Amino acid sequence: MCRLFAFVSPDRSTAERELGDSGMESLRSLARLHGDGWGWAGVASPGDHPVLRKAASSAASDPAFADTMGRSVRAAVAHLRWATSGLPVRPENAHPFSSGRFAFAHNGSLKPIGLIRGMLTSEQLAGLEGDTDSEMYFTLIRERVAAGVPLAEAALEVARLLREAYPLASLNALILDRDQLVVVHACALSILSDDDLGAIARFDRLPDEHNEDYYALRWKHAADGTVLVGSTGVAGRGWQAMPPESVTAIDLRDRTSETVALAGARVPATVGSR
Repeated sequence: MCRLFAFVSPDRSTAERELGDSGMESLRSLARLHGDGWGWAGVASPGDHPVLRKAASSAASDPAFADTMGRSVRAAVAHLRWATSGLPVRPENAHPFSSGRFAFAHNGSLKPIGLIRGMLTSEQLAGLEGDTDSEMYFTLIRERVAAGVPLAEAALEVARLLREAYPLASLNALILDRDQLVVVHACALSILSDDDLGAIARFDRLPDEHNEDYYALRWKHAADGTVLVGSTGVAGRGWQAMPPESVTAIDLRDRTSETVALAGARVPATVGSR
C-alpha cells in the first residue's frame, strides 16, 4: 500500500510548492509508515519524456527526497511505498516504474499475485525488473500501448480486466507521459486488513484523514489553474473525491480533463477551487 501525489501546472512548479509546508510535513509523517521506498517522475515541458528518481529508502530520512520534491517541472508524480507483505524492499520494487515513455505508480495490492502473473507472457515475465504485482499491472498497460492503444484507453482496459479478477482490490494508479496525467481511481470496495490497521495504530502523528478512507483519491484546482491529485493524508481538507471506479486523463498543456467510468460511461469531471 502506498501514498500518491501528483500535479499538473500551467507553468513550472514543484511538488514542494504545491503541497506547501503542511503538505510536506504530512508526507514526512506518512513516510514513517510508508517507508519502504519513495519515487518521483516529472515532465519538464509537455512533449518531454518523464524523468525518474526513486530509492528503496524512507523519504523521512533520505535527503535526496527533499531535493527531488523541489525540482521544477510542469507535471510530476510522487509515491511513498508501504511494501505488500512478502515483497522485498529494493530499488527495483520502488515506484514509479518507467518504460522511458511513461511512468506508473500504484496504490494497492493484487492478491493472489498468481492471477495477474498468469495474464503475462513468459517474455513479459522475464522482462520484469522487480517482484511486484504493481509492475505486472504496468506491464499489461504497456502491452496495450505498444499495440497502438492510447494510454488512457489502455489504462481503462486493464483496470476493467483487473476489476473482474480482483473485485475487492485497489487499482488506484497515476500514469504520467509526455502529454497527460492519467489517474485510475478504482477502490470502491477496498478496505485495509486487520494486520494493516494494527500496523497503522503503532504510528502516532499521522495526518487526520489517513485512516478515514485509506484508498480514496481526491483532487482540486488551485487558484492558478494547477490540478492537484492526492491520497488521503496527502490531499488537504476541501479537496473533492475523484469519480469512483473511473479513469481520468488530464492534458498537460491546458489541464482539461475527461473521465470515463469503468462501467463505460463518461462522467462529469469537475474539481473544486481553493
